Amino acid sequence: MASWNYPQLEIDNSKLGKAVVREAPVSIKDLYNVCKAIRGMKVKDAKAFLERVQNKEEALPFWRYSHGSSHRDNISKKWKIKNGRYPVKAIKYVLKALNNAESNAIAKGLDADSIKILHIAAHKGITLKRYMPRAFGRATAKNRRTSNIEVIVGEK
Repeated sequence: MASWNYPQLEIDNSKLGKAVVREAPVSIKDLYNVCKAIRGMKVKDAKAFLERVQNKEEALPFWRYSHGSSHRDNISKKWKIKNGRYPVKAIKYVLKALNNAESNAIAKGLDADSIKILHIAAHKGITLKRYMPRAFGRATAKNRRTSNIEVIVGEK
């Protein structure tokens, strides 16, 4: 397996909470937009926003990979963008990583109300190659793509 490190934020590690979710069976395209939307938010605000999107009360803006997505009337004006979606599966794994990072930060003695998301990113994971048999001895490739999510939270 390749070596992997968190980014260096020039902050003391005792004041950070880190978490990673590896090989999540989620689209990297959905994760990119989820991570971009909550980057820099306070953790409790980000969790509340993601819960609203998961319940389809508010749309998540899609900046990239948005071709063919329609405009939503329940998207907030602060995003300055109209098209959005509801990536429920991606949000499930981002919330898992966010909860783990928050718990790690609280265990290090940080205040739960002032924790911010300092870094969040999604990267491509491994691709599981599978084949489906077809007629006349042929086979069709069925690639299962995965993604990695990394989160760093702390007081700023």
